[in-house]
Order: sequence, then structure tokens, then C-alpha cells
Amino acid sequence: MNFLGLSAEEAGAERARVTILPVPLEATVTYGGGTSRGPAAILEASCQVELYDRELACEPVSRYGVRTLEPPPLPVDPERAVELIAGVAREVAAAGQLLVGLGGEHTATVGRLRGVLAGGHRPLTVVQIDAHADLRDSYQDSVLSHACVARRLLEEPGVEQILQLGVRSVSAEEIGCAREHPDRVRIWYVEEVHQGAWREELAARVAGRLVYLTIDVDGLDPSLVPATGTPEPDGLGWVETLEILRTVATGARIVALDCVELAPAPGLHAADYAVAKLLYKAISYAFLLSPHASR
Repeated sequence: MNFLGLSAEEAGAERARVTILPVPLEATVTYGGGTSRGPAAILEASCQVELYDRELACEPVSRYGVRTLEPPPLPVDPERAVELIAGVAREVAAAGQLLVGLGGEHTATVGRLRGVLAGGHRPLTVVQIDAHADLRDSYQDSVLSHACVARRLLEEPGVEQILQLGVRSVSAEEIGCAREHPDRVRIWYVEEVHQGAWREELAARVAGRLVYLTIDVDGLDPSLVPATGTPEPDGLGWVETLEILRTVATGARIVALDCVELAPAPGLHAADYAVAKLLYKAISYAFLLSPHASR
């Protein structure tokens, strides 16, 4: 199944500048399950998304083209899974493609980012939309838990800074980690986003930089995406989320992005559709709004 329901000709590797990598990883989930079904649900829902974008006044996908890879066979061990994901991501990044990951749990982002760094994109700024800071050193005896993703990214040589928006659930350990790295970790809690107290600083921090954008769907309000394993009330609205994406895309060059932690549930297909439409928006912004997009 191709993203957006594109035909085989439209999704051919010879014309596509975007590569979709579905990763149905579900190795360290700690509350609700189902992330392994996320990529297939996103792809299915994307077939219902209109290609014409009223905001951009065109069918953006015709400007860049999208190919969709088959999900890689994933080992159960998260460390080995991360290594495999990194290898695929490196090939895509080295070819100059925009890598778009479909999750799956957030741990897969560690592999994708390592691959993007190895593919020649560095230094990187990570922009993370999330309900959780994910800055624990370990969780439930795993250093590759989905609750430790940002901590692992922070440790990667080549990562300049991690900018988080929408956080509303955090531990004392994570607050301590952020305070230890004031120049490299910036958290805008959800109330700050609601108040608009983020725009100028975010724009300044991403200006002219290479960005890896990671969207955990629990960063959005559960009224938009209730189908996730670790929901938190009072999340980002649709308009707020798009404003964040536009701010990043107009100031930086997005070299990779992903959307993770969708756990599809019967009767909640609106969540699958919202995620698919959000991804199409994010990809289109990366190509059509960024003055630095030179693919």
C-alpha cells in the first residue's frame, strides 16, 4: 500500500524525493498496546486524504513524489531493531531523500536519527512534539524504552539541541536532565504553547539549521488522536500543531521526520486519518515552505 494511495507509477523511486519507512515496532510499550498496527493504519487512512491542499493552493505531492518501502523484518530485541532501522535510514538519507518514518513506538526514532546522521546530515536539531519529555536514562530496566528516546538522542554526537513542545507529563529525573543541559534542551510545556509563548524563540533556535522532526501523536489533544498508548489530557490543538510545523519549515531545512505511537483502535479511525493528514502537511511544508529545501 502506497502513502496517499498513489499509483505504482506515481510512487516510483525514479521520481520520488520522499521515502516512507513504515516501522511497526512494539518492544517497550508500558501502558496501552497496539503501536505495531500504527503504520498500516496510517497508510490505509492516507488513501482517503485529498491530494489538493487549500492552504498551499496545489497538490503538493505532485511537486516531490513519494515512494513507500515495505516494513523491515524487526527483531524482538530493541537494540538490534534500532540497528536495523539505522541501516535503512542511512541509505535513504545518503541518497538525498526526505526520510519519513511511520511508527510504531518512539524507540524507532533512535535508529532513524542515527541513520540520518550517518547519511551525512549533521549537526541536527531535534524538534519533538510530545506529551512526555522522554528524558529518563532508563525505564523498566531498558535504556531503549520509549520513555528514554530524547535522552538517547541527546547523547548522539551530531545532535545540537532538542526542542520539545506540548509536554505535560514529566518526572523529577527529566526536569533535572533538562536543567543540566539548558543550552541543548528546551521544553515548552503545553500551557506555554497555548499562550503563544514559544514562537520567537523556536524560530530563532531552528533558523538555518538541519532539523529532525519527531511527532509523538500523544502530543496532540486526545480529542484529535485518542488512539495512543499513553494519552494525556489538554494537548496541542490542530491549528497550534500546524503553526509549529510552519515555524520550523519556514526557518530550517527538515531532513527527516516521523510520526509515532499511534495505536489504532476499532471505531477510532478518525485518529488514523488525522495522523495521515498531519504527515502530508508536514511533508508538504518541508518542501514548499522552506527556503533551505534544495532537494
